[in-house]
Amino acid sequence: WHSSIEYFSINNLIQLGNVVSSRFDYSDTSMKALALNKVLVTDLFFSQDDIYNIFANMNIEALTIADSELIHMVCPSSDSPFRYVNFAKNDLTDLLFQNCDKLIQLETFILKRNKFESLSKVSFMTSRMKSLRYLDVSSNLLRNSGAEKRCQWTDSLSELDLSSNQLTESVFVCLPVRISKLDLQNNQIASVPKGIAELQSLKELNLASNRLADLPGCRAFAGLEILNVERNLILTPSADFLESCPSVKELQAGQNPFKCSCELQDFLRLERRSGGKLSGWPEA
Repeated sequence: WHSSIEYFSINNLIQLGNVVSSRFDYSDTSMKALALNKVLVTDLFFSQDDIYNIFANMNIEALTIADSELIHMVCPSSDSPFRYVNFAKNDLTDLLFQNCDKLIQLETFILKRNKFESLSKVSFMTSRMKSLRYLDVSSNLLRNSGAEKRCQWTDSLSELDLSSNQLTESVFVCLPVRISKLDLQNNQIASVPKGIAELQSLKELNLASNRLADLPGCRAFAGLEILNVERNLILTPSADFLESCPSVKELQAGQNPFKCSCELQDFLRLERRSGGKLSGWPEA
């Protein structure tokens, strides 16, 4: 461990022997990033914390443990230097980092393809991550529940990926208010409810592959610049969309079952006068 190596990556790691507890001295090391991909554990009869503590307390900036059936990770015992953590394609659940206040420098956190179920618990997990800017919880098992109204996100979060989950329109009650880029594609969202909290910083919203029957208005996100509603159920988009969304520069709405009607003609006339915001029309 005490060497000149700064970046160390291991792929297809198989644990063969017994795991024994070991105290590591992380002082005066050169390591900046460690990546483990596809770890296979063959002997499960050992104290899990003996493994978790080794990784949680590393003094490195970037840690990746991916595609490794990881089921848990302990909170670091002191303020951690982690800035980037990637735990993609594991078996992590809502228990991860609850009440953990040591990840104060973490900026990027990737948790896609795990087994998270509660969006409110994910929000509480981030509440003490004072530097977190990007969070990816895509391709999990996230659903909406009554607890969503009690969400508590960190104020620093600016990009959130919630794509490929099982979320409905009530997700808009549980979103970080300062978010600038939000990915909600491939969920079960049928509308954007009225009366939700304003997301004044939101610039880019992806609602592709949902169940929208019309274009959402921008009353809750007046600064929206890019909107993606591809692959929804929109037959005739409302012409008042362009009036309620003056900041939108690009509208991606391809692969919807558009129906030729007076309303669609009105929308296209307005869209042409607004400067051609509808990207890919009519090819898409």
